[in-house]
Amino acid sequence: MIQAERSLAAFVWRYESPNNEGVPQTASTSAQSIALSKALKARGWKFVGPTTVFAFMQAIGLLNDHAEACVIRDEVRAARAAFEPPC
Repeated sequence: MIQAERSLAAFVWRYESPNNEGVPQTASTSAQSIALSKALKARGWKFVGPTTVFAFMQAIGLLNDHAEACVIRDEVRAARAAFEPPC
């Protein structure tokens, strides 16, 4: 139950990959997005398939799938390193 968590953010951040960068840029899902999608669906959420959840995870910084040569990759890496996820 999400209410058992301190917040929705804490619940979502439990699905962070240990290495949030190993995802190929061409991927549209990951093991973590599949698991989070299943967890949300089990709690009654709708329209939270693995691809939608993957895009959400990209947007909030749970994973960095920028290509190695991308000019923004290091900036994203630094921003993520400075961020303290909710507990």
